[in-house]
Amino acid sequence: MTDRVLKSRLQDDMKTAMKAQDKPRLAVIRLILAAVKQREVDERIQLDDQQILAVLDKMIKQRQESVRQYASAGRADLATAEQAEITVIQTYLPAALTPEQVADIIQQALSETGATAMCDMGRVMALIKPQAQGRADMTQISQAVRTHLAG
Repeated sequence: MTDRVLKSRLQDDMKTAMKAQDKPRLAVIRLILAAVKQREVDERIQLDDQQILAVLDKMIKQRQESVRQYASAGRADLATAEQAEITVIQTYLPAALTPEQVADIIQQALSETGATAMCDMGRVMALIKPQAQGRADMTQISQAVRTHLAG
């Protein structure tokens, strides 16, 4: 039993954007659906909401990197376009976790696994990922877990 609410929402929003002739939003939704479809074809599976959130998270990271590169190259017009895409993609992500919530999730995972050393990193991250994917930067969470385990 997999959850496919997010994919249905994307398809409904695509139809709404077509009817409203909202071309910028429509283009981003099509990009999202294309990325989801590409992953489904590559892996020969139907993505559930958790996997779609991972795709969205990756798309945001790619665009954030593009914004940094465009800004450093003095291309504010392209940076603004990428930022607009990020804004649309973020509407499909769940509410972001506060730093306190992230710290609580990390602490809970550390106590559940009894992790004390870096060799326990994989087990800790396996518990954290479903709770934080798409809601917090997994790179920062990984660094925080490393700090806890190393210190």
